[in-house]
Amino acid sequence: MSIRTGSRESPEMYLKSIYQLGVGDAPVPISTLSNRLGISPVSATEMIHRMEKRRLVKHIPYKGVSLTKRGLKQALAVLRRHRLWERFLTDRLGLPWEQVHDVACSLEHSVGPEVTEPLAADLGEPATCPHGNPIPTAEGEMPSERGLRLHELSAGQRAVVDVIRPENAEILEHLASHGVTLGAELELIEIEPLDGARTISVGSKQVVIGKELASCVVVHPIHA
Repeated sequence: MSIRTGSRESPEMYLKSIYQLGVGDAPVPISTLSNRLGISPVSATEMIHRMEKRRLVKHIPYKGVSLTKRGLKQALAVLRRHRLWERFLTDRLGLPWEQVHDVACSLEHSVGPEVTEPLAADLGEPATCPHGNPIPTAEGEMPSERGLRLHELSAGQRAVVDVIRPENAEILEHLASHGVTLGAELELIEIEPLDGARTISVGSKQVVIGKELASCVVVHPIHA
């Protein structure tokens, strides 16, 4: 998935992307970061070196990049602005959920705390974005994230959709066309043994989605 906004080469976009791509304490490979941002590895490396001088990231040659404490704080601030703008675009302007992510990618760089916190208050301090992802607090804390990915369910299990991640417009639109939206109740009917495709029941219809797409859907199981 590439970022299609004019802000993709800003330090803030790098910080947010590194945070979202990170798994535990493992560094994020430059190739993975450049692919997310839709730029060349050379350009990404040059920006990382500039950010390292500002003590925002730590670069380990041949392994990747990780956030410093300072970088993490800024990354969460950007993510807070982004997800609040998504809520505003959805709740106040009524834009479809598959459109708001790309628009918010631009808006997140245009304002600071002087606008972000009044925006949060006006929206009623929402806990999640329209796609179910948690919104970091004003103090820079990220609420814990729970749930299983749809591809982790076993055949016969029922669950409710909590989160769609990553927030890619194509993914969101495709899932919505099948009724896979927040709060939807579904049942995993069958798992194809060769390619891992999942047959699921949503409402009154059955649909088939690939394993990779199923990994974008976070759910909580319903126990009988």
